[in-house]
Amino acid sequence: MSTMIEALNAAGKLEDLYPIFSANRYTSGWHKARPSLWKQPKSEFQPLHWSYTESRLALDRAGEWIGTELAERRNLLMFNPVSDNDYATVRTLVTAYQMVKPGEYARAHRHSPNALRLVLDAGPDLFTVVDGIKLPMVPGDVLLTPGNCWHSHYNEGEANAYWIDFLDVPLVHLLEPMFYEEYPGGFQPVDDEPEAHPFWFPFSDSREKIAAMPADENGIRSYDLASQSHIATIGLKYFHLPKGATKPAMRDTANRIFAVAEGAGSLNAGSLSTSWKRGDIFAVPTWNRFELVADEETYLLEVSDAPVQKALGFLRDRETLPLKISAE
Repeated sequence: MSTMIEALNAAGKLEDLYPIFSANRYTSGWHKARPSLWKQPKSEFQPLHWSYTESRLALDRAGEWIGTELAERRNLLMFNPVSDNDYATVRTLVTAYQMVKPGEYARAHRHSPNALRLVLDAGPDLFTVVDGIKLPMVPGDVLLTPGNCWHSHYNEGEANAYWIDFLDVPLVHLLEPMFYEEYPGGFQPVDDEPEAHPFWFPFSDSREKIAAMPADENGIRSYDLASQSHIATIGLKYFHLPKGATKPAMRDTANRIFAVAEGAGSLNAGSLSTSWKRGDIFAVPTWNRFELVADEETYLLEVSDAPVQKALGFLRDRETLPLKISAE
């Protein structure tokens, strides 16, 4: 007879069962330590804001002592202080500022998580190589690195280059299909240098496409970057807010990270009220009501997990589900 069966037979009251359940890796549904269901989304992740001015100086100081030959990626990850988390910005996404000095390169590697970049400050000789394709990195440009693509970054200019990385690594951590590999020898050869590529969204093109979109009642235009066929887990949207425009308060279940490509303004999200300017990052986790105000003409890049939630049937902006009436 098993020890569990012996213990169950020896129990004299309901309370005697709980340590037996626990010792054998069971939890009784009527006696859980914490609820498993709740009426509305709730998250320990909080709205947060990071300053590009501060982060740029931090990277410059770090660059005095650490180079890409040691760090591989000289970057600053922006994390949400949830329990022991020191990585994820929101539950499913992470963002980081990265800097490469003149003459440096970030060694080639590949991994199952998807990645993309928004360029902030760069000279004419900054570029990334994705599976042998050389792509320019110009301020405001968005570049994709779909999962399992080799990628490396080169600065052949005369000034430090800065950009923002976004990855779905936290989502991969949750699902656990993680793979990572370094390129043999570190250097990835360039096979082609096209004038256009589906992994490269020049800011000049995005501006034209945004301008062609209809404005809403607040004068705000938005444009969805055509990235879904390459990165299915991350939604990318550029917003144009004219000076003085307000994006009214809204919320839904998506997790969002905003990057300021141009402009300045303010954010109210949950308990956070803050001002932002070019290069700044702010995170709006799930179900936080947020409002944006543009103090200057502004271009914002929104990076979200909305495509994942939509594909799984979880994306919602209502607090209650519609009633389903039986046909009987």
